[in-house]
Amino acid sequence: MEASSHATLNAVLNAIAAVLLLTGRFQVKAGKFDTHKRVMIGALTVSALFLVSYLVYHAQVGSVPYPWHDWTRPVYFTILIPHVILAALMVPFIIAAVWFAFRDRFDRHKALVKWVWPVWMFVSVTGVLVYLMLYQLHP
Repeated sequence: MEASSHATLNAVLNAIAAVLLLTGRFQVKAGKFDTHKRVMIGALTVSALFLVSYLVYHAQVGSVPYPWHDWTRPVYFTILIPHVILAALMVPFIIAAVWFAFRDRFDRHKALVKWVWPVWMFVSVTGVLVYLMLYQLHP
């Protein structure tokens, strides 16, 4: 797979993760816990595939600098910096949330995902925005 295809794949995986996260939230709010579990396992799987693809991509191409020096540059970094920091920080919390759910510790799971879910959603959506700004939206 070409390096440029990895960037597109990463954005698609982030978008799928965001859709699955939204779907999972709607399912749990509707009391459909089995469906919620399956959808969230899907979100976890897609996010793990993203991480592998991301690491392979950056092992091939290294860091990709933002090439434009116009008004979009500060916007790009305003999105990118919290995206990267939160993406790195959230991994152990996602693992803990999954651990609690599979151990039927739903009180702890629910308390943790109150914070984890919005961060995971933010990272997934901003991952797509970073891709669009870096590869698609500028001439």
